[in-house]
Amino acid sequence: MSYIDFMSVIHKSTTRDYLARVNDQEFPKAKAAVLAKQWDYDYWDGDRRINYGGYRYMEGRWEKVAKAMADHYGLKSGDRILDVGCGKGYLMFDFTKVVPGIEVYGLDISKYAINDAKEEIKDRIMYGNANDLPFKDNEFDLVYSLNTIHNLHCYDLNRSLREIQRVGKSKYICVESYRNEVEKANLIYWQVTCEAFNTPDEWSWWFRNCGYTGDHSFIYFE
Repeated sequence: MSYIDFMSVIHKSTTRDYLARVNDQEFPKAKAAVLAKQWDYDYWDGDRRINYGGYRYMEGRWEKVAKAMADHYGLKSGDRILDVGCGKGYLMFDFTKVVPGIEVYGLDISKYAINDAKEEIKDRIMYGNANDLPFKDNEFDLVYSLNTIHNLHCYDLNRSLREIQRVGKSKYICVESYRNEVEKANLIYWQVTCEAFNTPDEWSWWFRNCGYTGDHSFIYFE
């Protein structure tokens, strides 16, 4: 299991006002979280004070992540990859640009995101949750999950890590975490869907105890 950071290039490109989000009068934090956890329009394309504020495909944004992952894992035409928590499938689509001939598959619990997914790969996305992946052992050359697993309660977190381990030959997970009280406060202020608030050491404990041997990285709110 190795620490490999593919996601900072995306995460650090966003400017965040933590206090404005938590103190908003129209969408106070609890209200924003209730709306966001429906995983519907408000989460993806509603007001920015709730979550994304309009989640659209941006040319090249995810391509650099796809290329870094493809190079690291040696992905080639004919390989099969699975995106657990794929949302609208933008990274899946950019994988097809970076590695022509690759077979992409995705799974998400948001019917809204699936219905509004990138048209070119929409038929490769299925509705489902991470704790019960409907695939055979080692069916995929790479299984990855970005900013999804931390949204699960502990009982589902255990099952999901074991499922990702089971269906992938190579695995990569990116989750939110914190290293100090400032990052902990910022994470609590900014997040609207996180259920697993863990330090890096605590995440490592989860990985070991669930038998997860894949790679990982953390997102910090500095």
